Amino acid sequence: MNGRTSAPVPVLMYHAVAPEPNEATRELSVTPEAFAEQMAVLKDRGFQPVTTARLAEHWRGTGQPPLPADPLLITFDDGYEGVHRYALPTLAHYGFPATLFVSTGWIRGAHDTGGGLDTMLDWDQVRELAAGGVEIGGHSHTHPQLDQLDDDTLWSELIRCKEIVAGELGTVPQSFAYPYGYSSRRVRARVRAAGFTQALAVGNALARQRQGPYALQRLTVRRSTTTEEFERIVEGRAITRNFARDRALTKGYAMVRRARQVRRKAIRTRV
Repeated sequence: MNGRTSAPVPVLMYHAVAPEPNEATRELSVTPEAFAEQMAVLKDRGFQPVTTARLAEHWRGTGQPPLPADPLLITFDDGYEGVHRYALPTLAHYGFPATLFVSTGWIRGAHDTGGGLDTMLDWDQVRELAAGGVEIGGHSHTHPQLDQLDDDTLWSELIRCKEIVAGELGTVPQSFAYPYGYSSRRVRARVRAAGFTQALAVGNALARQRQGPYALQRLTVRRSTTTEEFERIVEGRAITRNFARDRALTKGYAMVRRARQVRRKAIRTRV
């Protein structure tokens, strides 16, 4: 893999980084030791992480300077406190940039709705992450399933998230990640209209330019991911096998969600 425009890029999706996460976040967490070992793997393999914004700018043909050889993205969702406590020192050690997608209603402070699943970041910590080379993106306000919302509620989730991040950091966020990885044509259109210039899904596949800027796919890193599996994932080997169960579940969820949408439309029509 290299920095060519059309080359696929691994985009890693992390959540909590904690030695003892609670049950709600355990499966999608990694230990600080595992995270440090995984970052060492990236360094040893010659990967050169970039931010979400930089990759998207490059694929739009507007990014300067060009991407390094063997680019990769390190992303975190939700806004868990361990990203600051444990991940940031490791990222700083290797000089790796990353992207953190925050659910603004889960961050401790004036906008907190109390929905956070574990100990969450506060805004001072988010600012320290930004100062340490972490791009801060949006992840909605209260982390709902966006494709299940009506138009007004969807718009409120997007705009409130964007405005809070801009107000707290003094910089308008450009990147977005869909909560739960779910989106639809309507959601993607609204994310674009809200001013986000790129958005990430899950998909458990390498990101490719042809996916478009609002459907870039990511690879899930979880507590059960071994070092050997991690090496295969970042090198693009055996991805289909590693994520076979995830893809089967995703297809099942997609059918259920489409059925729900059809029922809601039918109910609105009758009313």
